[in-house]
Amino acid sequence: MVRVTVDVPALADQGRELDYLVPERLRAGVGVGTIVRVPLHGRRVAGWVVATDVTPPDGVRLAPLTAVTGAGPAPELVELTEWAAWRWAGRRTALLRAASPPGAVRELPPAATHGPPPIRPGPWAGAVRDGIAAERAVLRVGPATDPLDVVREVAAQRATLVVTPSVGLSRALSRGLRRLDIPVATLPEDWARAAAGGRTVVGARGAAWGPAPRAGAVVVVDAHDAGLVEERAPSWSAWVVAAERARRLAIPCLLLSPCPTLEQLAWGQLVAPEREVERRGWARLDVHDRRESDPRAGLLGERLVGTLRAATPSARVVVVLNRKGRARLLACRACGAMTVCEHCHGAMEQSAAGDSALRCRRCGRVRAAICQSCGSVALKALRSGVAKVRDELEHLALCPVGAVTAEEAGGLPSASILIGTEAVLHRVETGTAGRDGVRVAVVVFLDFDSELLAPRFRAAEDALALLARASRILGGRDGGRIVVQTRLPDHPVLAAAQRADPTLVSTVDAAVRHELNLPPVSALAEISGDPARIEALVARLAGRTGIEVIGPTDGVSLVRAPDHAILCAALAHAGRPA
Repeated sequence: MVRVTVDVPALADQGRELDYLVPERLRAGVGVGTIVRVPLHGRRVAGWVVATDVTPPDGVRLAPLTAVTGAGPAPELVELTEWAAWRWAGRRTALLRAASPPGAVRELPPAATHGPPPIRPGPWAGAVRDGIAAERAVLRVGPATDPLDVVREVAAQRATLVVTPSVGLSRALSRGLRRLDIPVATLPEDWARAAAGGRTVVGARGAAWGPAPRAGAVVVVDAHDAGLVEERAPSWSAWVVAAERARRLAIPCLLLSPCPTLEQLAWGQLVAPEREVERRGWARLDVHDRRESDPRAGLLGERLVGTLRAATPSARVVVVLNRKGRARLLACRACGAMTVCEHCHGAMEQSAAGDSALRCRRCGRVRAAICQSCGSVALKALRSGVAKVRDELEHLALCPVGAVTAEEAGGLPSASILIGTEAVLHRVETGTAGRDGVRVAVVVFLDFDSELLAPRFRAAEDALALLARASRILGGRDGGRIVVQTRLPDHPVLAAAQRADPTLVSTVDAAVRHELNLPPVSALAEISGDPARIEALVARLAGRTGIEVIGPTDGVSLVRAPDHAILCAALAHAGRPA
């Protein structure tokens, strides 16, 4: 007799699991994690075996399993899904699905023999050795550092689970490890080979749930990257899953990042390279102070003319202009200074009450609508868009300009100048020389204030991550340069990128988070959806010790607790809405 979690949303929301009888003909292929089909209300549904040798309630006559689909997640991963469903207040079936193969796996190939290949220690051997010794380490690498140089130092000694934020990066690492004669399985296509064991397993976000029997270490590449967070509910984070998995297996976990987040710095020991090594990984940064520019020029000031007209088909200029989901910015008409919150340094907007007050979109504080620099009450809204600026760029640069956005598929335009949202930074090739000799010479951020003042408490971390991504594309200090247009030239993010020292951001940001009681000082959950159900759920949460409910604001409520144990226990007690 086995217990099965069936892939039915209504039952998953209730956390219900059903018991079934295993027929004699199927017993050889059934264990914890096996994917099966079971009868339920006159139909056959898929499910996962989560326990064996169970004892059903008295007087219950069990129905038999209908069929065995194939191998599924290993028992330790099945157990991990129960924890993750609690940790992110979501359906366990979604996590079991993430840990399952893309198709039916009837049998596994032979295991590989993971012997140390003849690889000479590289420049990162010492840092990796320190990270392995620490067991929970955050290895800060320069943005232009090839992650293969670090991963190979771990994978050459032991079978390793490697998690990356993108499919392209995981495949590039797999190719590099194979060239070094290290046995590799790339997820999801090599799921069966990975489950057989003896191989280093490499994959994108879902690899955090991938099979990696007898793994000796876990490595998360670009641990700061938002691509490691699942956008659908439950919105699990791959680096958190990987770290918890390593803890349960008692193996080292290394997070690689040029700009680790505060949560990651609080989780593990920071291992940083020599200053000169780290500095070479960050591209040169030029800051254009927009407060001094002619307001009639808009986003395209005179200082950009030379940069744009120097673009060639072999030395491209990439222009970034984010316009979706960012702050509605206000600036002073008299002196050009940005209007920011004195408390959290977020962007201010006109109060919804219709008066002349300003409201902070990040912390909610309200103050008078005046400029902090000169005292003027004449403020202007800053708006722009990729399509309009593209036309202006063509007139200014005297050459065709290609537009790139996340919605557009296919290859990149062949133009010497590309403009787009931050999606363009993920579409162009990295390094000093791309295919056919085409490289990126300059990355221009036309309006970086929309990143620095975004209404998110992680705005500074996200902005520094964009500069790190640009540095990787340019190839670091020996490659091209970054041009940033801003009205906040003294912001810690810009200083950190110029000096190749991310601690300039983390130190300031940690103080602000502590003052505002934001993660990692506290734990925070966002509740959105049907207003009536939000109200009912919030009512069940409000009376619990240690729980603070904020909002609703714009249809969203926030629930805060001193730590995740208290927060997740409260959410589990309240239950998911029917």
